[in-house]
Amino acid sequence: MVTRISKSPSAKSVKDTAQKAAQKVQKDLRRAVAGTLGMSGERMSKVDTAWLRMDSASNLMMIVGVWTLKPQVSYDALSERVEGTLLKFRRFKQRVVEDSAGATWVDDKSFDISKHIVVEKLPKVAKGQEQAALQDRVAELAMQSLDPRRPLWQLHLIEDYDGGSVLIVRIHHCIADGIALIAVSMSMVDGGPKPPERKAKVEKRGGLEGAEDWIAGTLIKSLTQLAVKTLGKTGDGFGNSLEMLADPKQGMSNTANNTVHMAKIAYQLASDAAALVLMPDDSPTRLKGTPGTTKKVAWCQPIPLDEVKAVGKALNCSLNDVLLSCVAGAIGEYLRALGDNTKGQEIRAMVPVNLRPLDQAHKLGNNFGLAPLVLPIGVENPIERVYEVRRRMGALKGSMQPLLAFGMLAVAGTLVKPAQEALLNLFSKKTTAVMTNVPGPKEKLKFCGSTLEQSLFWVPQSGSVGLGVSILSYGGGVQFGIISDATLCPDPQKIIDEFEPEFAKLSIVTLMLPWGE
Repeated sequence: MVTRISKSPSAKSVKDTAQKAAQKVQKDLRRAVAGTLGMSGERMSKVDTAWLRMDSASNLMMIVGVWTLKPQVSYDALSERVEGTLLKFRRFKQRVVEDSAGATWVDDKSFDISKHIVVEKLPKVAKGQEQAALQDRVAELAMQSLDPRRPLWQLHLIEDYDGGSVLIVRIHHCIADGIALIAVSMSMVDGGPKPPERKAKVEKRGGLEGAEDWIAGTLIKSLTQLAVKTLGKTGDGFGNSLEMLADPKQGMSNTANNTVHMAKIAYQLASDAAALVLMPDDSPTRLKGTPGTTKKVAWCQPIPLDEVKAVGKALNCSLNDVLLSCVAGAIGEYLRALGDNTKGQEIRAMVPVNLRPLDQAHKLGNNFGLAPLVLPIGVENPIERVYEVRRRMGALKGSMQPLLAFGMLAVAGTLVKPAQEALLNLFSKKTTAVMTNVPGPKEKLKFCGSTLEQSLFWVPQSGSVGLGVSILSYGGGVQFGIISDATLCPDPQKIIDEFEPEFAKLSIVTLMLPWGE
């Protein structure tokens, strides 16, 4: 014993030994679990496991989408397309088996495509009420659990809708995040890339169409790639990302300059971690509270993208600034119409931020963080509001909070469900909404020979969050969509109906500004 102490092993060697021992125990446990269940498969990542366990009576962790198509698409055509594209991604033919240590992806040997593509009919309604009936059905499906005995996805085909068809998509979040699923969906359209060989082309663009550039700017690019690589291998949280940053193999030599650089990064991480943990509570609006067990869904018709671009250019703001200002304005008007005083109030929306290299967008799984964006719903002047949104967006671009949020999800995936819920409540208690802002193709796509007229989707809300907002550009237009808890927001169409007037007000005021002065 004395001899061992005298060798004074370095902290690194002790840590390495401990890590190897822990990894061996974990590997042996996985083998034992798999042997006990009589199966073999791929272990689910810790982040994906966190999403798997996050389902609750108020919020199911499903990504829900709607495609409207003209002319009609048949069941046979859809089945053939799914067989040749979606099912080429192995994950869509695998079910999930949970155990005390996590979960495993296992091939479904009794896979039956008829269980995953369902033909439906909407109830007969008066002319002009078809969209309302579709929205009601989407809301119902958003709260129907997927069958855990089968792969966690389902397509609902309404063959006859407004002269065409509708495809309602439900995919559990543990399969993939929104960026990955967009890549998957692009492999399904006519002329789409063969799965899973899609190579994302990165171009420098502005505004909504350049959302990838905004994402890349949110985190230091090298830090992002390093963090994804580290967390993907170990799942041990953001602590390993800091350790990897000092690894000489990653090009971080031990020089004075790099020491200063590392100190700055460490300071930034510490500051952002404190900001994340100490986030103040949202304003106590009627949109926060204890959610129920039913949802409501609404969306608007597309607003011409060129008009939004023109306003943004005139005000020297990005498309994101303009659109997010309209979101804040619409929610504020909705609350004021109900008699609420919004002066000085603001609400926090968690915005997903991509953490995967864009050339790997086709890979499934979850690789995104969450950035807290505070919307100034109490600012009624549209010009004042759009510049305030621009200021806040600018402050987020240097933040490492998305990386920290990703690390928290990785940690949460290692915990038992009660402990995971306690950790993730940090977000939901201080958040009113989850919001996505996704750029789509400029031209309308074809699917099974039909034109994809509209494409909408919503990511799930977690904990007690009761509002989901989506902004999607597609085919020359921008659409707003909302999914809400029926208890906290029983009529989201009233918020949706405010989006176009808010944009119109901003446009008119922009034209009235004294440009010659």
